[in-house]
Amino acid sequence: MDFSHLLTDSYTLALVCLLSVCWVVLALYYGLFHFRVGRLRRSDGNKASEQKLPPVSVILYAQNDAEWLRSNLIYLLEQDYPDFEVVVVDYLSSDDTKFILQVLAENYKHLKTVSISENVNGYKGRKYPLSIGIKSAKNDILLLADPDCMPMDLNRFCWIREMVAGYSDDRVDIVLGFCGIQNGRGLFNWLQQYDNLEYSAQYLGAAMLRHPYTGNGRNLSYRRNLFLRKKGFIYHYHIPDGADDMFVNQNATRRNVSCALSPGAFTVAAAQPSFGQWHLLRKHRTVTHRFYPASTKFMRAIRPLNILLFYASAAALLALGSFPWEVVAGAVALKFAWQIVCTAQSARRLAVKPPTCYLAPLFEIYFLLADTILHFSPLPRKQN
Repeated sequence: MDFSHLLTDSYTLALVCLLSVCWVVLALYYGLFHFRVGRLRRSDGNKASEQKLPPVSVILYAQNDAEWLRSNLIYLLEQDYPDFEVVVVDYLSSDDTKFILQVLAENYKHLKTVSISENVNGYKGRKYPLSIGIKSAKNDILLLADPDCMPMDLNRFCWIREMVAGYSDDRVDIVLGFCGIQNGRGLFNWLQQYDNLEYSAQYLGAAMLRHPYTGNGRNLSYRRNLFLRKKGFIYHYHIPDGADDMFVNQNATRRNVSCALSPGAFTVAAAQPSFGQWHLLRKHRTVTHRFYPASTKFMRAIRPLNILLFYASAAALLALGSFPWEVVAGAVALKFAWQIVCTAQSARRLAVKPPTCYLAPLFEIYFLLADTILHFSPLPRKQN
């Protein structure tokens, strides 16, 4: 192949340079986030069990979640841990939530219920009821989950124990966990699996690189002392969303965050039953991103921008025909292979089953378009 014409064809040379730079950036991203999450040294569960286990308060916010509480709460109450309580905030529920909690409280003395029957301050979202639950907790170590979540390991009941292992360093105030999506069949479930895997690899990988910026409220832990000292959600009460990611974003530092990535520390939630509900869930997850600092916004924009430029430059080179198509196709194929290898590493570590990782290149293109539309689409008026 003769590449001497590149010395005089500045347009083709610029496209080749752009393709090469984007390839390197994306390869680094897959390696630093997905591959790094997949290869992180596992914590020693035996050592964690031998350490002094501090008392823990598990906080749940429930609003008309009777069915989920009936099926999932038992798994939290039966955890193998010496000293813990489960605080459930029943917020404006009109279903059987109250009665289910009463029945369970008769059998489990460490279940505490906080009932809020009237919205006296006009705040929307989950920040106000979560604040009430946190202030009602008696222990310093807090574990947050949702009623539709349950521990992934139902054999050892060690979720609390292995999340608490993240506090082995006294400097740690926040422990980031992983919440998976229940495996199912079909393209819709695979899309949800990949979206959750990509989102989790981003915030876990960023924390490992000492740049934590968010967490997942379905499996998150922090100290009650930190919450009270930093005045909780008071600085963003007016924003209905962001009880997890905005709190972590504002209070996480390079040294006070750790990740709990042992299998027993994972939780799992049910997949969304319809595309509309899934779209609304993803929209709620992204509406707070505009409040992130500029450095976080820049870090989050690097990947989609490079994906767009990579495929645009490859398509332009193929359309011009001024550069060997075999080289362009080889670069794309090599990018696909490295992406699949790295995604398979994180998927195996986070118990996400194939074919999610094998379809990662195609899903990445889909979400590049879907996330762009999502960014510019407003919430429904009643959800805003």
